[in-house]
Amino acid sequence: MTHGQRIAWDDTVLPFQLDKSDIRGRFARLDGTLNKVLAQHDYPAAVEAAVAEMALLTALIGQTIKLRWKLSLQVRGDGPLRLIATDYFGPSEEGEPARIRAYASYDADRIKADAPHFPQIGKGYFAVLIDQGDGMTPYQGITPIAGGSLSNCAQTYFAQSEQIPTRFALVYGESHIPGEVAEWRAGGIMLQHMPKASPLMANEGGTGEAGVLQPEDILEGEAAENWSRVNILLDTVEDIELIGPQIAPTDLLVRLFHEETPIAYDAQAVSFGCTCSEDKVRQSMSIYSAKDIAHMTTDEGNLTADCQFCGAHYVLDPSTLGFEAESVNEQSQ
Repeated sequence: MTHGQRIAWDDTVLPFQLDKSDIRGRFARLDGTLNKVLAQHDYPAAVEAAVAEMALLTALIGQTIKLRWKLSLQVRGDGPLRLIATDYFGPSEEGEPARIRAYASYDADRIKADAPHFPQIGKGYFAVLIDQGDGMTPYQGITPIAGGSLSNCAQTYFAQSEQIPTRFALVYGESHIPGEVAEWRAGGIMLQHMPKASPLMANEGGTGEAGVLQPEDILEGEAAENWSRVNILLDTVEDIELIGPQIAPTDLLVRLFHEETPIAYDAQAVSFGCTCSEDKVRQSMSIYSAKDIAHMTTDEGNLTADCQFCGAHYVLDPSTLGFEAESVNEQSQ
């Protein structure tokens, strides 16, 4: 098997429908994209795993947003793993890849590199933000950190905020192939049932941790039976089937759900991409006065800014920044 054949389905998200059960889903595999995301920083192993899980969740959830929209996921906690932030930028045009970026902030003195990452987040929240563009109010939903994994937090978010039963099956880690450099691989399936009506509304509380809604609180009757049956089928998936590369996603969907009549649609390519620029740094500085800018200036007489996502380093002339930039320039002439 050649390298090209081995990664034919990598860095893609495949949407599908299970017609018999009225369930939609997405299948994602990340390879080069995930490696580029992680290569921007020298994270401890536990932080790398957390970023990998969030990047995979972002790819699966982000595939549903429209062209030119942005989806952001954010986790904040009071533990040594303080922050994980990801962005998914919808394609600018049909046929173009979506872009993903991610970074984490952590306490290097307290983080346990070889321990599981989720407990190191501590207490906090999982947030989803959708930016529809200029002139539109961003949507934001928040749910508490709970459930033992970031994927469980995402499932809780959809049940609690959207009342959409959701299930994730994820696997991620470093792939060690003899004779090759170790690289990160990730794969996962996301399932969602779209109920016509929920028997239990959000303001009544649910049966989950801290009273959040669970799928069994939302579904009943035939819909509940369909959801249970499909989840039992998903439980049979093996890690190697999710990350590949030996089995194609379309073949795996048939193996798992052949009695549910799976229909696959066009796959969406994803790649690493950052939108930072000097112009955006200047725009972010436009709210500050010359006095404020002076406090941010280095001993060398410059103002510097670093992108937390891609590590880009910007060095700017303070006299050209802030809402008083023109008057500063006039005074210097």
